[in-house]
Amino acid sequence: MPEMDLIGAFFVGLLGGVHCVGMCGGIVGALSFGLPSQRQWPLLLSYNAGRIVSYTAAGALMGVLGFYFSGLLPVQHAQRLLQVFAGVFMILLGLYLGGWSSLLSRIERIGGGLWRRIEPLGRGLLPVRSVRQALLLGLLWGWLPCGLVYSALVWTVGAGGAIHGGALMLAFGLGTLPNLLLMGVAAAQLQRWVRRPAVRAAAGALVVAFGIVQIYLALRA
Repeated sequence: MPEMDLIGAFFVGLLGGVHCVGMCGGIVGALSFGLPSQRQWPLLLSYNAGRIVSYTAAGALMGVLGFYFSGLLPVQHAQRLLQVFAGVFMILLGLYLGGWSSLLSRIERIGGGLWRRIEPLGRGLLPVRSVRQALLLGLLWGWLPCGLVYSALVWTVGAGGAIHGGALMLAFGLGTLPNLLLMGVAAAQLQRWVRRPAVRAAAGALVVAFGIVQIYLALRA
């Protein structure tokens, strides 16, 4: 896997933080609310570790599926098709982050059935008072229906296998980490900042540009 793909996945996760704050901010805020700072950090780190482990596992699974799919077509054609598909999803994600299109929010509903089965398990772990509880909650919440995560997962389909798919989602998950850690300790300030139209527009435009470059490189190959 090209190193640039891992770097790109990290920055997509980082730029997507404007969505993470709205999607998972309430969960992270509830996790740390009312706790002294010396207890907040172990719980926040454990929660996010569990979430990223789930992302990595999902990426490995999608990488396997993509590897199988690529075997059904000539290698070059399959690789191009998967890269273009991933680029289209990146563009949709950028439009979603910028507030210019809600199409990706409809795609989030695909995971609603699975989430309805998982979510009660998460409620049973609240209130979180231990590192073990936070880790288990993160593992569950990693499967929360999310257009940002789905877009990154589409990218892993063309990664070339389980290891590369997992690595791509690991890089993506690490990119989402700074925003969600900040959300745990400075919720109000961060929410005010990411809700600014200029911030959302800038993040969205950069992700759209990334998707366009992805498609261009795929068609040029």
